[in-house]
Amino acid sequence: MIFNSYTFIAFFILILFLHNLPFSWKTKKINLLLASYIFYAAWNPPFILLLWLSTVVDFFVGRALYTQQNKHKKRVLLVISLIGNLGMLCFFKYGAFLLENFTHLVNAVGINFHPAKPNIILPAGISFYTFTTLCYTIDMYKRKSEPVKKMLDFSLFVTFFPHLVAGPIVRPPQLVPQFETERKATREQLLQGLFLISLGLFMKVVLADSMLSGTANQVFGSPGKLPALDAWMGVLAFSAQIFFDFAGYSTCAVGAALSLGFVLPQNFMFPYAAVGFSDFWRRWHITLSAWLRDYLYIPLGGNRKGKIRTYINLMLTMLLGGLWHGANWTFVVWGGLHGFYLWVEKGIADFRHDRVKPIAQTVPGEVGVLGPVPEILKPNLVRNFMIALFTFFLINVTWVFFRATNFTDAWSMLVSMFGGMKGGVAIVSTLAIIKVSVIVTLMVIVHWFMRNTRTLAVAARLPWWIVGTCWAALLILLMWSQESSSSFIYFQF
Repeated sequence: MIFNSYTFIAFFILILFLHNLPFSWKTKKINLLLASYIFYAAWNPPFILLLWLSTVVDFFVGRALYTQQNKHKKRVLLVISLIGNLGMLCFFKYGAFLLENFTHLVNAVGINFHPAKPNIILPAGISFYTFTTLCYTIDMYKRKSEPVKKMLDFSLFVTFFPHLVAGPIVRPPQLVPQFETERKATREQLLQGLFLISLGLFMKVVLADSMLSGTANQVFGSPGKLPALDAWMGVLAFSAQIFFDFAGYSTCAVGAALSLGFVLPQNFMFPYAAVGFSDFWRRWHITLSAWLRDYLYIPLGGNRKGKIRTYINLMLTMLLGGLWHGANWTFVVWGGLHGFYLWVEKGIADFRHDRVKPIAQTVPGEVGVLGPVPEILKPNLVRNFMIALFTFFLINVTWVFFRATNFTDAWSMLVSMFGGMKGGVAIVSTLAIIKVSVIVTLMVIVHWFMRNTRTLAVAARLPWWIVGTCWAALLILLMWSQESSSSFIYFQF
């Protein structure tokens, strides 16, 4: 079941109705849990077994980790959780990838090995709910928070349908306490939640699917040479598409939860207005960057073991973050490019002896990137805007590896973008060029002016009739464009 479907609309209306009936709080939580399983089963019912297994194992292992005093036994319990969670993730997501690379390796050394191609189906959202349960057991091991008391609350924390398939990646302290006492949306929360759902669907259906995906697919699917203009239109179209697609999902998720009275963490903060790459990772997929920081970068040593180790830890984190997105070396290169950009940014800051500060203090109330970052956000708007444009330019280069299916296509696209392809045949229409140019330009402008605020905060300051008019326009455009029923891009991760 996907947010941009009539099935989900009917499903969500029913959930809202049941949640506002005078049932006991336990009954309402059971309703939400069953609804979450139904929501997930719409893809492939047997994979619910994986959810159950992960939920049950981590609930009891987490409780044992918290109470166990013997360090050796604690490590054994943690290993059980890691093997269970990462084992499932590696098998379903990376099994075919690992077998393919092993086959290439042994064939390269002269061993004739050609196994049958595995037929492994990737469970929807396995990367997201694996990280969700992993952070719980790791926190229990470190005794950072108390274990969840009830299986019902923990099960609902893992499977709560707004965040289940594509995030935000939530942590127990962010959501479990909200299940302990009865929650029902206020009138204001309900209106805000429904508005966010409408906005998220507009971003996905109208902008990502109807306006941008066609140009991106056309360019990246072209087998021939391309003029630089066509190549850039395809890359820019995908750059905007993936933002509107994933931020659209996150906006729907936050809105759906808010409509029921629950608060999920923010996942995007206008990332294409980022002034540098540290700033970008404070704004793009915020819950993932925070997870990588707290459960990978810092345990590797963070910035506590000298400059060289800091650079190594930073690159390892970004490489593994790239691999998390997909079982393909192109994703690793995508992560490596971001790691290289962060290297350069940190190197410049170290060279200039800029003042640094901890992530937790960079933006009050916001999660940050992977380590200490230079304070480059000084009150020089012109300079910052130019840095933001250059950051956006370099980010578009990385999206080539994210979108291309292999290195040959990625290299061909990069050569085309920078004028290396002679005799390329134009395939993008004038109308598409205008459409992509206008949307991307407006997107960057909106990001820049909204970079230090929130959508709901702006809506709260506007007169009601302006918000109502904009909301009505979103709904009208949605109804005109609802022929799109494609899955969200991040469902494949």
